Amino acid sequence: MKTNRRAFIGQLGLSALASQALAKQVKLKGEDFWEELRKEFPLTTNRAYLNNGTFGPSPTAVVEAVKKSLDMCNTSGEYGHTDESRATLAHFIGAKKEEISLTHNTTEGINIICWGLNLKQGDEVIISLHEHVGNALPWLNRAKLHGLKLVTFEPAPTADGNIERIKKLITPRTKVIAIPHITCTTGLVFPIKEIATEARKHGIFTAIDGAHGSGTFDLDVKELGIDSYATSCHKWMLGPNGAGYLYINEKHLPNIQAYQVGAYSDNGWNLYSNPPEIKAYNPTAHRFDYGSQSTPLFHGGAVSAEFHEKIGKPKVEARIRELSNHLYAGLAEMKSYLEILSPKEEESRICMVTFKPKFKDYKTFAKNVSSEGFRIRQVPESHLDAIRISTHIYNSKAEIERFLSVTEKYV
Repeated sequence: MKTNRRAFIGQLGLSALASQALAKQVKLKGEDFWEELRKEFPLTTNRAYLNNGTFGPSPTAVVEAVKKSLDMCNTSGEYGHTDESRATLAHFIGAKKEEISLTHNTTEGINIICWGLNLKQGDEVIISLHEHVGNALPWLNRAKLHGLKLVTFEPAPTADGNIERIKKLITPRTKVIAIPHITCTTGLVFPIKEIATEARKHGIFTAIDGAHGSGTFDLDVKELGIDSYATSCHKWMLGPNGAGYLYINEKHLPNIQAYQVGAYSDNGWNLYSNPPEIKAYNPTAHRFDYGSQSTPLFHGGAVSAEFHEKIGKPKVEARIRELSNHLYAGLAEMKSYLEILSPKEEESRICMVTFKPKFKDYKTFAKNVSSEGFRIRQVPESHLDAIRISTHIYNSKAEIERFLSVTEKYV
């Protein structure tokens, strides 16, 4: 059975065509490399897609992997497995496969941690005022139902400033720091490694919303020293929608309660015993999967990880920073007409730039720019009323230059 399963999985990786194309691109330099890589994406060319922070369109290799897996499952009648995909995703972020739970999205992973931690009335959770609804609502809901105290703060524009703000909020009752790696509002990068170091001094659990982290950074969760990291494949990893995963440091697995359980959550159960019982939970993070997962979607997620690794994770991160810095510099030249809300400090940003027109309504600006062939995102969250631009490796400096010209026209 194992041999057959490996053979099944082996047919679902990067296509030979995609592998050959990536091998060819390695020989190219500078913009030529990225221009050639753009051909690996079926994304339409009749507009510039500048909203990767919401959804990252997949390269052809990922789309083909999902289709092929779906065809294989339905033509063979074999259900398929996600074991190898889990291992690939774990490797992608520097974790053990036993520390990875397969989820549908980042929010599901956040809920597993939020409800699984042993917290009681009066316990404090530090959370920022720039949370995505997927991180805000789970903690708000548990606070409402169980009497937790959410301690909020406005993010500072610098890494040192954010460390200091969090330090000042820590009390003997602080049990969790639940913040994003990168905010969805202004693209602020929190200094997670330093925050985790401070949290460990006080026995505080670090629950990181990593929706924008996997696929941007050359990410290693062990190096960050965090306790949990919830993320998904459909943003910066350029994988399929509906596939996510949660990292939980193995030392915490015995202490996080599983409330939603199903197949693979247990280590033995018996309805015939008196009384009927679950003998034990699965000792790994797999207990939180609670049931069947989509083989095609997670194969697509695994191939998206392979796609990044074929290019080189450090190279992907460097390109993301390069494009974002190019955009930031161009917008900075229009400071008379707009206000940049993203941090000026380079270490505190990576993939998104948010700004606000000074003399135009942001919704009108967004409508005008969109009519010129750009997909962007409005940011009403955190009372910003702003515009967010997020760029990835399929974007080009030429697209950014066109966007800057159109921006100048409408601000």
